[in-house]
Amino acid sequence: MDTPPHLQRTPGQPESLRIDYHFDAHLSTVEALRSWIHIIERIAHRMIACIENGGCLFWLGNGGSAADSQHLAAELVGRFEQVRPSIRSVALTTDTSALTAIGNDEGFDRIFARQIEALGRAGDLMIAISTSGNSPNLLAAVRSARDLGIETIGLSGRDGGRLESSTDLCLIVPSDNTARIQEAHILVGHILCDLAEQWILNA
Repeated sequence: MDTPPHLQRTPGQPESLRIDYHFDAHLSTVEALRSWIHIIERIAHRMIACIENGGCLFWLGNGGSAADSQHLAAELVGRFEQVRPSIRSVALTTDTSALTAIGNDEGFDRIFARQIEALGRAGDLMIAISTSGNSPNLLAAVRSARDLGIETIGLSGRDGGRLESSTDLCLIVPSDNTARIQEAHILVGHILCDLAEQWILNA
């Protein structure tokens, strides 16, 4: 397989050219994401409706998306930029005892679904983050959530994967590069946190 152009390096080539590539690729992805503003608004409205009705926001993902889940849940439980009442928000990626017990007893594909079945209630909202949109454990959690009457949101990339058709609403970052998708996901997450925070402050 040919090496992608941005990974090719000529001996003696300055690192600044490689750095410039990453800046340009990031900015292009973020600019392309503007076409999804209406979906970001719709996700924010569903988050706010969940909060207003006393529901809980559940976040889940694998790897870097697990880190994003924890990051965004913490922004809502604590604060994003301003002091305000706490928001019920839980990352299903943090309880190592639950994750390893469920993974050992029922399989890795069930690590999030089992937690949703225990903790989720109708009126809650679940946000599944995946760069490919095809993670089996996220798709299993989406099925369990929908069985319980929990609305589901997807943050995906590439072609959206199976997450696009499985969730109630899915934002697809217009990129095939994992790093760029992850960078866009955290930007979208921060925008959602800001919109939820502004609603709380003005409610």
